[in-house]
Amino acid sequence: MNIRKLDEQKVLRDPVHEYVRIEYEVIWKLLDTPEFQRLRRIHQLGAAYMVYHGAEHSRFSHSVGVYEVTRRMINEIKELKEHLSEYEQVVALCAALLHDIGHGPFSHAFESVTQISHETMTIRIIMNGPGIRKLLDEVSPDLAADVCAVIDHTHPRTILSQMISSQIDADRMDYLLRDAYFTGVSYGAYDIERILRTFRIEDSQLVIKYSGMNAVEDYIMARYQMYWQVYYHPTSRAYEIMLFNIFKRIKDVYSEKAQLIQKNALFLVPFVSQSEVSLEDYLFLDDNSMIHAFKKLGLQEEDLILKDLSNRLLNRDIFKFVDNGSELYSEKVKELRELNYDIDYYLAEDSLTQEPYLPYRTKGQQIMILMSDGSVKELSEVSSIVSAIAGSQARRDSKLFFPKTEEL
Repeated sequence: MNIRKLDEQKVLRDPVHEYVRIEYEVIWKLLDTPEFQRLRRIHQLGAAYMVYHGAEHSRFSHSVGVYEVTRRMINEIKELKEHLSEYEQVVALCAALLHDIGHGPFSHAFESVTQISHETMTIRIIMNGPGIRKLLDEVSPDLAADVCAVIDHTHPRTILSQMISSQIDADRMDYLLRDAYFTGVSYGAYDIERILRTFRIEDSQLVIKYSGMNAVEDYIMARYQMYWQVYYHPTSRAYEIMLFNIFKRIKDVYSEKAQLIQKNALFLVPFVSQSEVSLEDYLFLDDNSMIHAFKKLGLQEEDLILKDLSNRLLNRDIFKFVDNGSELYSEKVKELRELNYDIDYYLAEDSLTQEPYLPYRTKGQQIMILMSDGSVKELSEVSSIVSAIAGSQARRDSKLFFPKTEEL
């Protein structure tokens, strides 16, 4: 094992955490790997920048933020620092930094068509990425596998996964604050300082002291509001549906006009053909490469649907949306067909459901409250606010998306 610290601590300025502090050499070097630098070219919020023009932040900045929250957890929760060996601390820090390394461009829309999950690619990149794997092996031949085990929740030390991915974790604690900051909304605000101060360890898992429960209630509500006001905003959903339909059309066109895709978006061929997708193919993808492809597809004349959808996407001619009704879909089908629209690409139903709070059952994934008598209870058993919203009906929203009714 070769855990080395830098000669002096490095710092990165951050709009959310003010400073990101780095003391381990492996973390500092991981930042400059091509695989990690690629995250600068992938928007954190996918299509949200079409609604909130400030939402230009990247997966890179979020990943650095998750690292910093994890670092603070290790250094500020005294029991945690004593509970973990130095090697386990490095494992947690690397997992925090690399947890999103497998995200693709416009990740959710792209994943839906290609059926390639970012979780699967994260593991592949850590285990086989030329830059990352080499650096991890220099610390320990077991480090890459241990980092992956934390990310996919198979590590025997469940507290490591709990820090990165649970109901209250470094990932969520960063993205709520970061996304709220860059979208300019206040819904994501909560008291992270209070939460960090009231973390404790009980039965080898992180719990929150009862005195910190109010901060956790605010965190739960912040998460709920951010989903409906930002992440599920209907204009963002309309943009993602258009992205999905473009990817779907590319895939469909390739089966009949392979040369069109080869000419304008050669790098997408492995994703729309039956060929195996290599790590090199995947790492080439980012938002910039996709936008370039949309520009070229928007200029060609061989497939008018692909041309039209690409130009709509580039010029923010986004689909309209209305609340879905029992007879509305069939009415829209008739209307759009009369205007020569292909329903497969110009009409979409989208339904979303979200529970305000759903208590997890798996140990290490729950939010547990440490009571004054030393007992530990699940949050909804203690908080009347959380109990009320946990027992409420899930919120549902169903919409139809379609273009402005002009003949194609």
